[in-house]
Amino acid sequence: MRLAPSPFDALATMSRQRGVTRRGFLRGASLSALALSSPALLAACGTEGASQTAESCVSEDVSSSEKELIFSNWLGYIDQARQEVNGKTTTVLPTLADFEKESGIEVAYNTDVNDNVEFFEKVRNQLGACEPIGRDMIVFTDWMAARVVNLGWTQKLDQANLPNVNANLSASLKSPGWDPNRDFSVPWQSGLTGIAYNAKFTGEVRTFEELCTRADLKGKVSLLSELGDTMGFMLKIVGADPEDFTDDEYGQALDQLQEYVDAEQFRRFTGNDYTRDLDNGNVVACEAWSGDVIAMQFDNPDIKWVAPEEGVGLWSDNCLVPNKAEHKTNAEMLMNYYYDPVVAARLSAWVNYICPVEGAREAMEKVDSSLVDNQLIFPDEDFLSQSFAFMALDDKRREQAEKDFTQVIGS
Repeated sequence: MRLAPSPFDALATMSRQRGVTRRGFLRGASLSALALSSPALLAACGTEGASQTAESCVSEDVSSSEKELIFSNWLGYIDQARQEVNGKTTTVLPTLADFEKESGIEVAYNTDVNDNVEFFEKVRNQLGACEPIGRDMIVFTDWMAARVVNLGWTQKLDQANLPNVNANLSASLKSPGWDPNRDFSVPWQSGLTGIAYNAKFTGEVRTFEELCTRADLKGKVSLLSELGDTMGFMLKIVGADPEDFTDDEYGQALDQLQEYVDAEQFRRFTGNDYTRDLDNGNVVACEAWSGDVIAMQFDNPDIKWVAPEEGVGLWSDNCLVPNKAEHKTNAEMLMNYYYDPVVAARLSAWVNYICPVEGAREAMEKVDSSLVDNQLIFPDEDFLSQSFAFMALDDKRREQAEKDFTQVIGS
C-alpha cells in the first residue's frame, strides 16, 4: 500500500533551477547540532600548538586604500547568467556584478572550496602559522567553520559594518554554540540531505533503511562519503539520536553500515558524481542533496526527491574572514550586501537552497512569485521539525570516527 505523501513530496514540482547547484561536492555536518555544543568542546580541534589569538596573530585591513576582495566559495553557489559580449557568450554573476558596481570593490570570485576537509588541509599550515592564505573570505560548513573559529584562525567581524545581517539574519541561525554572537561568521545558505531515485529504473524509495536493504536495489545504490550525512542516517536506523549519541551507539551504527557494505548493497560512496550515475541509471537510488536533485530535474523529470521517513539532514554554510586577510571591511560589505532581502531573494531564486535572510520571502514575490511557498527556500516550523542534525565532536573523537568510517566505506 502506498504511504501517505509527506510535506516534502511536492518540493520537486515547486522548485526551478537556473544552473549547477553548490552541493556538487562534500556535505558537512548540520547547523543545529553545533548550536547545541559548547565552544570549549570544539576549542581543542586542530593540530596541537596551531591555535592563534587576536594578540598572537595580528591582521592589517587595507580596505580603505584597496578596493578589492578575493572570495573562495563552493561550485555553483551563486547566481549566474549568460550574456553576449562582442559576439562571444560569457557567464556573468549578476548579483556580484551589481555589488561591484555599487561598492566600487572588485571581487575575484573563486570556486575552489570543493570539500571541507580538502580545503582545510590546503590552508591549515598557513593559518596555524599565522600566514596569509591569499583569500579574504571563505565558506565552510558548520562543523568545519566551528573548527577554524575555535582555533583562532578567523578575524572578528565588525558588527557596525553588518547592519543588514543584524537586522535580517534568521532567528534560528543567530546563536550557534560555536559562535553564539556571530562574531566570526555569517551564514551563506542552508540545505537538506535525503534520497533521490530514478523513476525510469526503479519504484519509489521511502526510507533510508529501504535504500540500504531492498533486494531490487542491490549494487545500484550510492551513499555519500561525508560522515555527517551518512552516519546521521545510520544512527537513525539503529534507533539513536544523531544530535546526541554515545560512542557505543556510533559503533552500532557503524557495524550496521558494515553489514550493508558486506552485503554489497552499495555501488560506491561518492561526492557529487552520484548525479551522473543517477541520471544514466548506473545508480537507481541514492543519498542526495536537495539542490543537486532539483537541478537534475530541470533536464530529467524521472529524477525524484524524497524526504526519508527517518527525517532529513539539515546543514548550513558560513562566510568567514581568515587571519591575515587584508580586506576584511570589503568582505563585511559583501556579506552585508547579500543580506538585503531583495539581493537574497535573487540569489535564492537561482541556487534553490534555504535562505537565511528574513524578508527575502516577501521580496521573492517580485523576483519569482512561483518560489514564495517553496519549502526548500523558505521552510516553515513544521517542515524543519522533520529535520535532524549530526552532533558536534571534539577533535580526538572526530578523528577516530572519521578513521573508522573511512575503513568501512573503503575510501
